[in-house]
Amino acid sequence: MTQIKQLIDKYQTATDDGNSNANTKNMEKFKPADKVQLNRTKLLTVVLSLFILTLSFSKKAMAQEKNQMIRLAKIKVDPLQLDKYNIALKEQMTTAVRVEPGVLTYYAVADKSDPSHITILEIYADTAAYQSHITTTHFKKYKETVKNMVKFLELVDVNLVGIAKKPDM
Repeated sequence: MTQIKQLIDKYQTATDDGNSNANTKNMEKFKPADKVQLNRTKLLTVVLSLFILTLSFSKKAMAQEKNQMIRLAKIKVDPLQLDKYNIALKEQMTTAVRVEPGVLTYYAVADKSDPSHITILEIYADTAAYQSHITTTHFKKYKETVKNMVKFLELVDVNLVGIAKKPDM
């Protein structure tokens, strides 16, 4: 406290405007401990607010995940038509994700040893979103385009067991 008073005195000497007694009395009312306590209170308020917001968003995300429809499509494509199939698939996937709010995710992967074996992970907001999706023009176009390319199709509805991903993905 004496160091603070010394600094105040130096400041008043350098900028003395004739009211040094009034300035000293006002500065004596200031207590650094009060300022530290105020900063801690503000910090605690911000941390608690962020925690509550995070918790509320987490509950919403968990509720959404419980309603999601997740499906694996296991497909065997005619190897001679694989390039045409991949073009049609990519067009359908990108259009669906872009224009349909209920289509959340598509991941299409090909078996390295046999690229004509394709597995697609599809995630929809709920079953209503899926039902809406299969009635769209772009999905019907895809089905019509690939009907002679697909040799085998197995649809498997699955439940999400867990998820781990980088925060920015």
